[in-house]
Amino acid sequence: MRILFFNYEYPPLGGGAANATLCILKEFSKIPDLDVDLVTASIGDEYELQKIGENIRIHRLPIGKNPRNLHFQSQKDLLVYAWKSYFFAKRLVAEAKKKNLEYDLTHSFFSVPCGFVSWLLKKKYDLPYIVSLRGSDVPGYSDRFKFIYVFLRPLIRFIWKNSDAVVSNSQGLKDLALQTDKKQKIDIIFNGIDIADFCPNEALRRRDKFIITPGASRITARKGLKYLIMAISTLVPKYPNIFLRIMGDGNEKESLIELAEKMNLQNHVQFVGRIPREETIPYYQEASLFVLPSFNEGMSNAMLEALASGLPIIATKTGGTEELVREGINGFTVKMKNADHLADKIEEIIKDRDLAEKMGNMSRLEAQKRGWKEVSEQYASLYGSIAKK
Repeated sequence: MRILFFNYEYPPLGGGAANATLCILKEFSKIPDLDVDLVTASIGDEYELQKIGENIRIHRLPIGKNPRNLHFQSQKDLLVYAWKSYFFAKRLVAEAKKKNLEYDLTHSFFSVPCGFVSWLLKKKYDLPYIVSLRGSDVPGYSDRFKFIYVFLRPLIRFIWKNSDAVVSNSQGLKDLALQTDKKQKIDIIFNGIDIADFCPNEALRRRDKFIITPGASRITARKGLKYLIMAISTLVPKYPNIFLRIMGDGNEKESLIELAEKMNLQNHVQFVGRIPREETIPYYQEASLFVLPSFNEGMSNAMLEALASGLPIIATKTGGTEELVREGINGFTVKMKNADHLADKIEEIIKDRDLAEKMGNMSRLEAQKRGWKEVSEQYASLYGSIAKK
């Protein structure tokens, strides 16, 4: 099978969806009868071609990206990507035909702009397409796009309706998508996790500090980190060894730094900036607890990495939380925007080291069920069923 894949985010650009694409392509490279061209964005001014194995090609298109803001894609970035990726894809299709090759389908991460590009190609070449829902492309997911969703909702509904499959990465995200179109058929293929790289390492686990990590992700208001900082401030007088280490960059970072300073938490909250994914592993391994007080998630890659690293989990009920957190078994769920409830659950784990250890062991067992190999095989199977039709 020959697949044309679209995602404007690919490492170092983007966050969870970029990482998921990389991991899926690595597994696809091990499937000899699968040939994939990924069309994505570049942070430079030139076209770049990269390869994974012999059958995966990554085409990076220059879109005028600001290299100082890799996690955030502006409306201009998305429009330029949509325009350039469509015409580049037409060229790939034409070149394939000259070699007597045909693409079987296109696969788009995000309903817009990528799903729209897939629809244009279906209209022109009768190519089937799959849309993978990732979070912000689902109306209602992000407050930042609240106004834009009003205009995009009809287009998103149209793109889903004309697709050959719509795939969510969690039950929670599927439920949210059904609020836009309750008749839409939506499958679920969960995010995976690299359980070989992300694993517990007791030699790195700090005993002098109780380190909390929210994992590696964009620092945006949607992550609810200000409530975590507020919870830390109530716990510090009682537990002076508590320490919060935050990885990543984003438009909420400066306001969170100011909040931590205002609460005199400079010695208890550290912002370490953006860390390359392969270098984030020790940050999970040194921690005692993972906390994600997010307002909305799809299936959090950071939470999956924390599970694989053997950490107890505290998270709000959103996205894939209910699939990943078993109440009182490997963690706790907390109310959104409630620093007091968050502090209570953190304290419960601080006070009971045996409970923390048991929860961490159960998290690791949960992660072992969710390797990227299984995720990639599910997508490959879906490709095959659509190609046959």
